Amino acid sequence: MTKTAALLLSSLLLAASAAHANEAKAPSKPDLVKGQAIATQVCAACHTADGSRGSPANPILQGQHPEYLAKQLVEFKSGARNNAVMKGMASTLSDEDIKNVSAFYASKTAKAGFAKNKDLVSLGEKIYRGGIADRQIPACAACHSPNGAGMPAQYPRLAGQHSDYTELQLNAFRSGTRANNAAMTGVAAKMNDREIKAVSDYIAGLR
Repeated sequence: MTKTAALLLSSLLLAASAAHANEAKAPSKPDLVKGQAIATQVCAACHTADGSRGSPANPILQGQHPEYLAKQLVEFKSGARNNAVMKGMASTLSDEDIKNVSAFYASKTAKAGFAKNKDLVSLGEKIYRGGIADRQIPACAACHSPNGAGMPAQYPRLAGQHSDYTELQLNAFRSGTRANNAAMTGVAAKMNDREIKAVSDYIAGLR
C-alpha cells in the first residue's frame, strides 16, 4: 500500500469513527407509543388519557411544551416542586419514561377554553398584557406570549388552562408552597386575590 493510500484509508477510518461517535451521542427520539401507555396507566386518573379538559383542579397537559412537562416531572421526583401525589407518580418514572410521556402530551392539540367571570375580564386582560406598573409587576405576555402559547423550553403554554388551576398555582407561588420558579414567586407575591383571580380567568379564554 502506498503512503497516499494509507493516509486516505486512515482519514476514512477516522471519519467513520467520528460519525459513529456522533450517532452514539445523539439523543433518541421520544417514543409516543410508550408515552401513551404511561399516560393511560399512570396519569389518566387525574389528567385523562390524553391530557384534555379533566378536573379544573388539575392542569390540562395537551399541547404543553415537552421540555416544560419534563422539567416539572423531574422536579416533582426530586422534591424541588412539592406535591405528595405527583412525587409518588413521578418517582416511578425513568428519565426515558418522562421524555416519552411529555412528548405524548405535547403532541396533542390543546382544546380552546373560555373565561367565566365577565366582571373581571377587563382587569385580567390589563394585567396579562400590560402588567401593573406601580408595583413593578410585568405583563404575563412578556414571557408567555400575547396569545398564551409560551416559549418552548423557557415558559409554559397558558392559553386555555383551567382558571381554577392557574389561580391555585399563583396562590402557591405567592405563599411559597410552590418554590421551583423564583421569577413567578416574585410576581405572585405582589398580586392580591382579585388580581390573581382576574388574570387566571382571562388566561382560560386565551387562544
